[in-house]
Amino acid sequence: MDFNDPMLLLSSRIGQIGDLGFDLLWRFLHIVVSLFHIVSGIFEAIQSYAISLGLIQKYSSIDIEKLMCLAVVVDIEVARDVAKVVELLQWLKTIGVKQVGLFDSQGLLKKSKDMILELVPGSMLLQETGEKDISPDRKEGIAIEFISSSDNKEAVVKAANILLQRHLKASHPEKDEGDNVFTESHLNEALRVVGENVHVPDLMLVYGPVRSHLGFPAWRLRYTEIVHMGSLKYMRYGSLLKAIHKFTGVRQNYGV
Repeated sequence: MDFNDPMLLLSSRIGQIGDLGFDLLWRFLHIVVSLFHIVSGIFEAIQSYAISLGLIQKYSSIDIEKLMCLAVVVDIEVARDVAKVVELLQWLKTIGVKQVGLFDSQGLLKKSKDMILELVPGSMLLQETGEKDISPDRKEGIAIEFISSSDNKEAVVKAANILLQRHLKASHPEKDEGDNVFTESHLNEALRVVGENVHVPDLMLVYGPVRSHLGFPAWRLRYTEIVHMGSLKYMRYGSLLKAIHKFTGVRQNYGV
């Protein structure tokens, strides 16, 4: 580069100023976003504390009958903290939730189910209950289903084979009318045939570092609303109550 050329020097200076400007703009945006998250976190913490104390009246009543089945997904890193899980289940029981599917991908909570059931008064295995035991009219107790990624895989394969055989028998290649021959009712019926009674959650609360279902069986998420709750280590009763209240307060349309 010829540094004696004024045009080249000017172009170089403009480029440097532009790079500096973009760097400052990026840093400014980073600070703004960070401040927004900090302020938002402080506001949510204060609101959660106020809800816990009963200072916000609209959260004092929940139409819990709208929440027939709740799924709680726990990240594998904190699934070993059984005390936190027990505390969460006790909160859910206090709110009035009757049925909970407790999931971690490796089944660590399932291995500790005896301890969890012993530490949560009024809890029982969902597989050992009947429809009357988990009905909204039942005043006390909570039915818990322990779920892992490996659950029901064989049943799904068998159900898929049943559906395939029925489709092949019912199909007429010469009459391809484009009808929908595979529906949710067909899947439920096939699962019942192989001995699986699938409980589909209405609401899923995810306690983990990322906004995903963390491996929860996707075929059980049909009309499920998913809410990310942050880390289980920093769970708050007010935030839990707010999430359930918001779900039960919304009109639910599942289509025709």
